[in-house]
Amino acid sequence: MPLTVKICGLSTPETLDAALLAGADMVGFVFFPPSPRHVSLDMAEKLGQQAKKAVKVALSVDADDALLANSIEALRPQILQLHGKESLARIRDIKQKFGLPVMKAIAVETAADLAALPGYAAVCDRILFDAKAPKDATRPGGLGAVFDWHLLEGLDLKLPFMVSGGLNAENVAEAVRITRAGGVDISSGVESAPGIKDPEMIRNFIRAARATEELAT
Repeated sequence: MPLTVKICGLSTPETLDAALLAGADMVGFVFFPPSPRHVSLDMAEKLGQQAKKAVKVALSVDADDALLANSIEALRPQILQLHGKESLARIRDIKQKFGLPVMKAIAVETAADLAALPGYAAVCDRILFDAKAPKDATRPGGLGAVFDWHLLEGLDLKLPFMVSGGLNAENVAEAVRITRAGGVDISSGVESAPGIKDPEMIRNFIRAARATEELAT
């Protein structure tokens, strides 16, 4: 199957255009003020109208219903990405209230971090495995850290999953080879500075990710 490539944390028309032209399957927008990738509702509406060729993903972190409703109204996403400590009950509630598929991010450092996977897999539509943030971090993702991909070897998961965390054009092929993930998600790995996406890095990453499809055939 084709690899799903997601560019996350897009915040300007120029970098979104670069991702779309390079063939990104999913484009992610961050609704979390502590993040340098946070987008205003006005900008989200503008970018949402621009992103017609890709699946739009609205990322939030332990958001309340008001923030979710406002971000959905502005962006019109196809998927909600929950990147906080949302409980199973909260995820069920969000799906019921907003009627959108949910991708849950699971922070991974050791095998013990996968213990919650069956519960999330039962209520979510997609899983994103990301590196666990340091204890003193102010946000859960976009930190450029890599986790041990071998923890996902032989994973028997019935729903689609993606890997994230410290990916770049040089290591994406190894990440896909080890995890057999159906998708990859990158944010800080295509930035020249925190929150500043680099069009050339975006193009290089997507090109490298697509090359893994050729290796698999």
